Amino acid sequence: MEAHPFITYHPLRFSIEESLERSKAYFELLDQRRSVRHFADTAVPIEVINHIIMTGSTAPSGAHKQPWTFCVVSDPAIKKEIRVAAEKEEKESYTSRMSEAWLRDLAPLGTDWQKPFLEIAPYLIIVFKKAYDLDADGNKCKNYYVNESVGLATGFLISAIHNAGLVTLTHTPSPMDFLQKILNRPKNERAFLLLPVGYPAADVQVPDIARKEKGDVVVYY
Repeated sequence: MEAHPFITYHPLRFSIEESLERSKAYFELLDQRRSVRHFADTAVPIEVINHIIMTGSTAPSGAHKQPWTFCVVSDPAIKKEIRVAAEKEEKESYTSRMSEAWLRDLAPLGTDWQKPFLEIAPYLIIVFKKAYDLDADGNKCKNYYVNESVGLATGFLISAIHNAGLVTLTHTPSPMDFLQKILNRPKNERAFLLLPVGYPAADVQVPDIARKEKGDVVVYY
């Protein structure tokens, strides 16, 4: 395989003062992000969604394979089908799959198996990971660090959603095989995460919780 040509990279350059200001402002922006379960059905321009997704796709990936597909669902009939299938799995999880400890940890957040946001949010973005790629002849091509790569892309995506003034929720009904079937995705793709995306409901409330302090998440050597 031929090597890629190399080009001169011109990274952003800021003064120390600008770097401090920008890093602080970005932290303060992202620190306002919350997971939201109550959405307005207000329309969102598809151009905004496209920009958000392409931001997610700027993430680094193993050997630059970019092993992800972002499926955007706005069709009410498909959203309904996804909700029915997701709630079936969620009800099973809440009633028999989850441990008592898990249910206790979830209780303060007020979650349950019912997921109306899957129909109310104007868009569902389903992130699929590509376990492998297929060449023109249908032969398997290996991808590397798939979970890590798709996780990074999803993080970029969530940051971009918040930056655009929208809200989302990381939804992972388990198992998620139904998403591959409903959306008729190829056999090399597996559902990784489902993100409802839109504006928050006018009366939205979120749990009064705090993030860990710096001393709990950072170790300096």
